[in-house]
Amino acid sequence: MAGEVSRTPDENLESLIKEADTLKARLEDERLKLNDVTLSHVAERLEMISLLNIKPRRYLRGHQAKVLCSDWCADKRHIVSSSQDGKMIIWDAFTTNKEHAVTMPTTWVMACAYAPSGNLVACGGLDNKVTVYSLAVAENVTTQKKTVGTHTSYMSCCTFPNSDQQILTGSGDSTCALWDVESGQMLQNFHGHNGDVMALDLAPSEIGNTFVSGSCDKMVLIWDMRTGHCVQSFEGHQSDINSVKFHPSGDAVATGSDDSTCRLFDLRADKEVAVYTKESIIFGVNSVDFSVSGRLLFAGYNDYTVNVWDTLKCTRVSLLLGHENRVSCLQVSPDGTALSTGSWDCTLRVWA
Repeated sequence: MAGEVSRTPDENLESLIKEADTLKARLEDERLKLNDVTLSHVAERLEMISLLNIKPRRYLRGHQAKVLCSDWCADKRHIVSSSQDGKMIIWDAFTTNKEHAVTMPTTWVMACAYAPSGNLVACGGLDNKVTVYSLAVAENVTTQKKTVGTHTSYMSCCTFPNSDQQILTGSGDSTCALWDVESGQMLQNFHGHNGDVMALDLAPSEIGNTFVSGSCDKMVLIWDMRTGHCVQSFEGHQSDINSVKFHPSGDAVATGSDDSTCRLFDLRADKEVAVYTKESIIFGVNSVDFSVSGRLLFAGYNDYTVNVWDTLKCTRVSLLLGHENRVSCLQVSPDGTALSTGSWDCTLRVWA
């Protein structure tokens, strides 16, 4: 039209960004109107958590370099761990024996996971691949390996969504993907992050159609596995998100970040409801996990400690000391009776 001034693409983009910022501010205002009370205020009438007597009960030594990832088996007894030395070890956490040790084609095995049946383990890292090993064979596990999927950058995290048939991966190429273990085909791709995906967690329901991802773009995204679409997003962290975990109820997500805070995002309230931090804590969080009840949040930090937070009162209730380097991974056992931690000091510990 004659009267209309033609805009350059840059100007168009600028006005769209401004419009998006205005809409974001309006949304925030609407949210604040509904924000009538804080979680810690509501929890004031609850009793304080009495003294926790959590101690290291087992030491798992065998890796020659930094432990990067670990995962409990559903049998509540075995742990798989992966390390910068290119090894993946299957441990009996009760006797501390090593049952299998697998040498990987790459160092920096950043991710490992047990399948629900306990018969398969998956791992990957700087080789950009997710590889599955069968533990059903008594002899050499490496003979039964299978490359399932390949990303265009490193693989940072993986998990089996409620069956041995599929595997879900997150990658430095800023995508997540769902693969079929048997055929190696990609079943679904998840695009939405603008930075490396660092962590994944499945919603704790049997049908399990949603999962959460955390990324270096400081965003937490909730995905529908069936459609590949992002259904909810949360922001609030000031730096990379290293760990995400669904609350056992499935209604909230905890995150740990390089900004030295853990946060709790509520899916129903569609916002951040708690921040777990102290002025004295200045180191990043690498890994978070809930107790079975969801009342406690365990967080592993770069200052070699594990902080235990009361999720409702937003206070620290315990501090677990013992590792001699940063705590890179932690996970509560499936029955909630133990906590495993892995560290850059090359060891794993089982606490109870």
